[in-house]
Amino acid sequence: MTLMKAQYLGGLRVECEHTASGTKIITDAPKDNHGKGESFSPTDLCATALGGCILTTMGIYADLHGLDVTGASAEITKTMGSDPRRISLIEVIITMPDKGYSDKDKKILERVANTCPVHASLSEQMEQRIVFRW
Repeated sequence: MTLMKAQYLGGLRVECEHTASGTKIITDAPKDNHGKGESFSPTDLCATALGGCILTTMGIYADLHGLDVTGASAEITKTMGSDPRRISLIEVIITMPDKGYSDKDKKILERVANTCPVHASLSEQMEQRIVFRW
């Protein structure tokens, strides 16, 4: 179990701490929701978590199966919906390095990406679009 803490600082900012490492981040409300947009919003972190989880899960699979995915990157786009205000779409474009992956490796890595823990944890009401650029 991982323990995190969060403290409201005022001005729609929250300091979040990962207690095991002491790493801290500040969130800010987005400009379209009364904030200054000077840092990740909580929903930005949610969307970013999906991209990070996909890359991490692919890295775990690659390490266990003798593949190298070093240099893979993710571009993440979040779309907000309304009534209720929530994330309606997260699109993650994965760009893979040119390392001569077989068709089988590509298929498996794409399947791994679509089964990462964050992907499985998000609401089915929210569309998740994961695109690979090989």
